[in-house]
Amino acid sequence: MDPAESLEILCRGCAEIISRDELRRKLAAGRPLQVKLGVDPTAPDIHFGHTVTLQKLRQFQDLGHDGILLIGDFTAMIGDPSGRSATRPQLTHDEVLANAKTYQEQAFKVLDEKRTRVVFNGDWFKKMTFTDVIRLNSRVTLQQMLQREDFRERIDKSQPIRAHEVQYPIMQGWDSVMIQADVELGGTDQLFNIMVGRDLQKEEGQEPQVAMMLPILEGLDGTQKMSKSLGNAIGVNDAPGDMFGKVMSISDALMARYYTLLLSRDLPAEAHPMAAKKELARSLVERFHSAGEADAALEEFERRFSGRDLQNAELPAFNPAVPLIDVITAGVEAYAQCFGQDKSRGDIRRLAVQGSIQWRGEKVTDPKAMLDLSQSGILRLDKTRAVRVG
Repeated sequence: MDPAESLEILCRGCAEIISRDELRRKLAAGRPLQVKLGVDPTAPDIHFGHTVTLQKLRQFQDLGHDGILLIGDFTAMIGDPSGRSATRPQLTHDEVLANAKTYQEQAFKVLDEKRTRVVFNGDWFKKMTFTDVIRLNSRVTLQQMLQREDFRERIDKSQPIRAHEVQYPIMQGWDSVMIQADVELGGTDQLFNIMVGRDLQKEEGQEPQVAMMLPILEGLDGTQKMSKSLGNAIGVNDAPGDMFGKVMSISDALMARYYTLLLSRDLPAEAHPMAAKKELARSLVERFHSAGEADAALEEFERRFSGRDLQNAELPAFNPAVPLIDVITAGVEAYAQCFGQDKSRGDIRRLAVQGSIQWRGEKVTDPKAMLDLSQSGILRLDKTRAVRVG
């Protein structure tokens, strides 16, 4: 592929690149690039948030470059302090290696295993003498380390920073020297660590690696970073039905971001939000399981949820448009009977404001909103009451 075309593909979806010109020159050299993705197996499972960088590495592989999955069996025993307000719990080497086994198996659901070189940074760190460690530490200053925003915040809040945490970016940077990385991938929280690698490579007479920063994926809550510990994650090993259901639970606002970061394509502009979300969920289940299991998950979801708790009778379409608050109370008798005539106008206002009421898959938060019930669809009052219209 023409280097300019490769550059366009590889830069798509990145939050920051240092630098695009350097990457252009490396691609123009016409040789396979050594593309590094370092991972610390601090847990046995990976989630969709991890796949954002894995997917970018796969893009490099598909364009003929060499993917290097660097397993931080030594750095994982420290724990990356990036974005942390407290020191990570320390793991034993045996615990890390056990996690690394399942981590690799799951990573290869995204990566091309035949075109991936797996290396462990213990291969060089375990050979270092204490003299070697002192010499490596002498390459950076404490002032450099304390420029980290997360370290500064902990100091300002009188929260401790353990001495071993300061070692982490130095070790990650030395990894890049040892494998002579041309490019390093990471989330936006990895910028400091990757830049240390660039500095160490320059000192060693190597051409510095390009830093490619990928956005950090929000979890199911739509606000915090996806994390198993926060309970907002979707695991790549989740059962097809569970995976489908979790994707369907994300907000419409988050859906476009999931399309971009997980599928590398835009949210369909003309699609109804519910249809677009089903396609998102089906595509992700197919990626991590199979097309057959994705179709089965979609059918099961529609059977269990799209028609769940609907009244037996289908209600006639209604025209002209009527305010929501009147539809569900006495304004339209048939609807009011199905939802329960004990519902007051105050009840409807409360349900609307809290986001419980949906028409055709979209929330209606204004109790005075005009509903066009001339179309078919499902009007849902809350989790237990809904009617089919038309």
